[in-house]
Amino acid sequence: MSNNKLTKSEEDYIKTIFNLSEFGNKQVSTNSISKVLKIEPASVTDMVKKLSLKKLIYHKKYKGSQISKSGIKVALQIIRKHRLWEVFLHEKLNFKWDKIHNIAEELEHVSSNKLIDKLDDYLKYPKIDPHGDPIPNKLGVIESTIKISLSDLKIFESGIVSRIIKEDDHFFKLLKKLNIQIGTKIKVIEKLEFDNSLEIIIDNKKLLISKKIASNIKITKI
Repeated sequence: MSNNKLTKSEEDYIKTIFNLSEFGNKQVSTNSISKVLKIEPASVTDMVKKLSLKKLIYHKKYKGSQISKSGIKVALQIIRKHRLWEVFLHEKLNFKWDKIHNIAEELEHVSSNKLIDKLDDYLKYPKIDPHGDPIPNKLGVIESTIKISLSDLKIFESGIVSRIIKEDDHFFKLLKKLNIQIGTKIKVIEKLEFDNSLEIIIDNKKLLISKKIASNIKITKI
């Protein structure tokens, strides 16, 4: 199944199901898809039936949807396009780090594989996007590196921000306000027992951040 035969909406569903399925390893509920896409569950059910007919997912009533091998292949190509466009927008057009995601959401639906291959070549085959997410190659292969959540760092351990998990415009704006971006060095100096919030040091300045923020930031330990 080639993703150039899919509608924009179908591609959005496939990418969402893939992301929720942890690389196809678990079933995804209709409600979780509905929540991410902000679409009524009844409409999600209709689309799930369409994608099942195209053999991009397997759906079992009351158990959820599981993405097929064909669906995974499509999802990885959509993700590849999205992340390459983010690199282009940030590095070549100087869009700010917290502004590129929504624009790339539109550009990821460009169907020309030749254009995307030329874009990849023009960008010198980047391995990660500006948020630290790995970019699949044209075969759908992703190079993985070991990263841990900032929330899992122990007291007095340090790391470099290497990936932002939550791709949300509001979250990016918050991180910008906190001066946290890819490459930022962070040291944990205290974990508060009450709510597991963290006191951290960035550029010799102390900050208090919630566990929710910390769990959406991936760190490479140093």
